[in-house]
Amino acid sequence: MRKKVIAANWKLYKTPAEAREFFRAFLPMISGHTRDEVVICPPYVDIYVAVEEVRKSDITIGVGAQNVNAQHACALTGEISAPMLRAAGCTHVIIGHSERRQFFHETDDLVNAKLKAAIAAGLISIVCVGEVIEEREAGLTEDVLRRQCTRAFAEIAADQARAITVAYEPVWAIGTGKTATPQLAAEAHRVIRAQAAEAFGDEAAEGLRILYGGSVKPENAASLMAEEEIDGALVGGASLDPKSFAAIVKY
Repeated sequence: MRKKVIAANWKLYKTPAEAREFFRAFLPMISGHTRDEVVICPPYVDIYVAVEEVRKSDITIGVGAQNVNAQHACALTGEISAPMLRAAGCTHVIIGHSERRQFFHETDDLVNAKLKAAIAAGLISIVCVGEVIEEREAGLTEDVLRRQCTRAFAEIAADQARAITVAYEPVWAIGTGKTATPQLAAEAHRVIRAQAAEAFGDEAAEGLRILYGGSVKPENAASLMAEEEIDGALVGGASLDPKSFAAIVKY
């Protein structure tokens, strides 16, 4: 049985002092929780605080970055490489989030390049895929997911698939308060798993964790997690409050 992953994406929120305050409130709330893997992805400037606070606790929590550059050790001002993240204590990295695709024009091919770099550095990648509202209404959801997965997984070996987690994000549900029904999400997850089977084989695909992301809240977490095909959640706004995120973790 696949162990569920509950991941927080803080986006452009929290200073280092605010991050430290969060961890000191949050960690005691989930003390002893081992059912799920928990990952928190703060802004770059908070990573050192997150790693420090987690190491001081008796709880195993992953710390991830929200983005990474596909290159390493070159002249790219303002960018951060996968080996740098690993050296800073990160265990995970989010790749291809819909906001990166939409506002920074990241392509499927760039997602693939970043994924390869993350795997080479020993990071676990949370690769985001999902459709916008126009694609959903046009009946193109499956086509979009197949294209995004096919290109993301290109030239990656089956034995590397264990370093990949996929997050299905219906873009129309992110930050809108709208949530795909658990059944809609599960259908999308089945499409993603089928593409993983084509890329990596049935055994690797069966072990792939596929998360749901899109207005996950304490109120809907349990119904989403009850679906067999949903292996966890990528949580945005509701992860910023320690009490709210603890409630999701303990769904």
